[in-house]
Amino acid sequence: MNSKKTALLALEDVKIPVKLKLSALWASLMFCYIYGDYFGLYEPGTLQSMLQGHMGPLGPTTQGVLLGTAALMAVPSVMVFLCLVLKPAVNRVANIVLGVFYTVIMLISMPGAWMFYIFLGIIEIALSLLIAWYALRWPRQQAP
Repeated sequence: MNSKKTALLALEDVKIPVKLKLSALWASLMFCYIYGDYFGLYEPGTLQSMLQGHMGPLGPTTQGVLLGTAALMAVPSVMVFLCLVLKPAVNRVANIVLGVFYTVIMLISMPGAWMFYIFLGIIEIALSLLIAWYALRWPRQQAP
């Protein structure tokens, strides 16, 4: 192809709605959580501790601890969908609050962790802060 024809065939850059961006960020965040938890099973002593009924720093495995952990992980999972269907005002607030909340959770859980967890944790912090950032900067529409 000649250079004139190549210049005419510029790549399309579609504007992505904020709801889709937020949904994709929550999905990405969940993948990092899942891989972090999965790789954590390979840390020496983890499986033995699980078999003895302990959940690391959370202490003994109880129904309450498992319910709390399930709730903590269910929220980001459900946010993948909720970002697409909630009204903008509620959506914006939920994403700001939860984005900051999950950033804090990661900052609390990272000290003393293995390098793979810190690596994923840094990515998770970036993703959760992006969630809050995009929600804060939610585009406004003109009043009719």
